[in-house]
Amino acid sequence: MKLKYFLTLLVAFLIVNINAQSENDDILFVVDNEPVYTSEFIRVYNKNLDLVQDESQKNVDEYLKLFTSYKLKLREAKELGFHNKPSYKRELANYKKQLAKSFMKDTKVTNALVEEAYERISYDVKANHILVKVAESANSQDTLKAYNQIVSLRERALKEGFDSVRKEVHNGQTLFGEELGYFSGFKMVYKFETAAFNTNVGDISQPFRTRFGYHIVNVLDKRKSRGERTVAHIMLVNKKGDTINKPEVKIQEIYKKIQQGEDFAALAKQFSDDKSSAPKGGALAPFSSGQLSSPEFENVAFGLDNKDDISVPFKSAYGWHIVKLINKKLIPPFEAMKPELEVKVKRDDRSKLIDEALNETLMKQYKVNKAIPDLNYFVSIMNEDYFKRSWKLPSDFNNDNPLLKIGKKQFYYRDFGDFLLKGQKGRLVRTDFKSFVINKYNAFLSESLVKYKEENLEYENEEFAHILAEYRDGLLLFDLMENTIWNASKTDSVDIQNYYDSHKENYVLPERINAVVASSTKQKTLKKVSKLLEQGMPIDEIKNLVNSNDKIEVIFTAGIMESNDKALPKSIPFKNGISKIYNHNESFVLVQVKEVLTKTQQTFEESKGKVVSDYQNFKEENWINGLREKYNVVLDQQALNRVKSQLNN
Repeated sequence: MKLKYFLTLLVAFLIVNINAQSENDDILFVVDNEPVYTSEFIRVYNKNLDLVQDESQKNVDEYLKLFTSYKLKLREAKELGFHNKPSYKRELANYKKQLAKSFMKDTKVTNALVEEAYERISYDVKANHILVKVAESANSQDTLKAYNQIVSLRERALKEGFDSVRKEVHNGQTLFGEELGYFSGFKMVYKFETAAFNTNVGDISQPFRTRFGYHIVNVLDKRKSRGERTVAHIMLVNKKGDTINKPEVKIQEIYKKIQQGEDFAALAKQFSDDKSSAPKGGALAPFSSGQLSSPEFENVAFGLDNKDDISVPFKSAYGWHIVKLINKKLIPPFEAMKPELEVKVKRDDRSKLIDEALNETLMKQYKVNKAIPDLNYFVSIMNEDYFKRSWKLPSDFNNDNPLLKIGKKQFYYRDFGDFLLKGQKGRLVRTDFKSFVINKYNAFLSESLVKYKEENLEYENEEFAHILAEYRDGLLLFDLMENTIWNASKTDSVDIQNYYDSHKENYVLPERINAVVASSTKQKTLKKVSKLLEQGMPIDEIKNLVNSNDKIEVIFTAGIMESNDKALPKSIPFKNGISKIYNHNESFVLVQVKEVLTKTQQTFEESKGKVVSDYQNFKEENWINGLREKYNVVLDQQALNRVKSQLNN
């Protein structure tokens, strides 16, 4: 699903259509002779009640304005023919196919596989293996030879020791004897994973086959997974042109203050450059092994053993950090991980088991004959050209012979013939023609069952119909808005400039200060700093005088700051000089204002991003007013009163 789907939903407030109305369903309003029903409005209103942030939009009349504007936009999109664009039809078809997958699954089989997957990611297995390589398409003679070889190697390994045999036979071509280390669920192909997890520690598995060949696995150890960590951190980053606040120096100063007993969360609020976590005392969301994009950070976090343990300062690709352990647990609860595991199961080799279960379900639903039809005709017309990708149907091919019926749809020889023709690509596994045709038929049956279900889901499942309609209209609206409003910055340059000239008062930089902020837990220390600043002593000299290698008493922050800067007390006046001492962020601060930067008019280029956004809103408002004039909207006030009565109950 594309990102623009989500953007569209925000614009449209997740408005959806319905395919059919009951006979008693009122018409709420009509847009150019197209009725809009009360049931749709009520459903959409209730669905989005908790999503709207503007309280005024929870008012039925105000929401009706938004809803009407949405319907006007859809009417305009259809008038302009956006629904006939090939790109629109293609994306809608792709989405429909993806959406249908979530509605076509065997829940019992999927749940069993998800539960099994959860059990396996709860542990790490350490194992070695021996592989006799043999292709999936190998003939029976080569397959038997490989199988006999792996059986022989297992007998040797039981007598001589697995590791000894593994090292001896490995040649990196036809025989592989490898150390695999620790792995968990989803790290190996499913058959290999299953053999490893089902083999006891110290044992050697029975021979098993994957797409790579025949294996035996020696399991060396099983352990609980490393699980999940919750930490807080203080992060400092290099800032271009900043010669005072060197992160590698400042992080050491902060660390010493922590060692002196100062509160970690308070220091994170004051100094951390991670804007998202600093207000929360540096706290991060829980994460598991391999989830972060910084291995340095992850290794430090998992290296902390006890709650409230604090790391020494260290550097990652993102900056300098100090990490504090808040909590640790093995893995999240099953219910929390279930959605993620379902996605992984469907992408894994396990999905074949789900597909088989789905086929069984659909065959029962659509009363498909389980017996394979007579395929001798297709076997008779096969030849070696197929594996050369040059095979063609004979000129007298029996196109109209019935082959298979799924639900109400009859499939003919021509349908399977086309399937065979299109199948002459990719990887072809050579077998005898009878087995080959049967395998192809099973693939054709599976594909046809799924396609038939996709084509009929909209009529079989009301929830599917609503979601598809939501996307159908949302996608249409996105294309309309993109072409009419959002691309304005590329085509309306003169109008945007004129808009800026008419609204300059909206694009003004607020009053700011060029300042140095001194922070300490001791008011007495800041009184000393104040006197030194009054004497004109440089900051580096003050730090050397007040701080020591063993104890950090004060930390300085310097730069251009607005009134809402986290380093500044809210009540501080913007005037040159040295301020009084304030109690701020569970500490004391002193501010030296070097220069007050007055309110400044931004140039067009400086404010262009905001100007374009404001102009687009202005243009959209005028556009909607034009649509109201273009299309006749007739509201049934009595129907609206009944809607209000129902929603207020």
